[in-house]
Amino acid sequence: MLRRIAAVCFAVLPLVAHTPVAAQDVPGIEICTVEKTMERRTSCLQSNVDFLQKTITKLNLDHQQKIDAAGRQIDALKVTLAGLQKTIGDLQAAQAKQADDLKKKQDAPPPKDKE
Repeated sequence: MLRRIAAVCFAVLPLVAHTPVAAQDVPGIEICTVEKTMERRTSCLQSNVDFLQKTITKLNLDHQQKIDAAGRQIDALKVTLAGLQKTIGDLQAAQAKQADDLKKKQDAPPPKDKE
């Protein structure tokens, strides 16, 4: 099994090694003080502002989705709790009825034998 994986890796490695990779601008906070011209510094600062706004928007959306999911879970738990409370009420009522029936049986005079 390991030999097969190794063989595949070695077969694919030369293909991957010669594939040109395009450079990508990774979004993030840049240090704008190194820029010499005012236009480049302004552009850098604007890029930082855009990145931060996108990050805040994404985080707000993520957190809102988590809050909504928690709200749905709370609602489901409330329904479950109401059902359990009803079940407990029913069981308590049945227990009280059973205790009353048992007490009535004990308080009833014994049946007389017909002779």
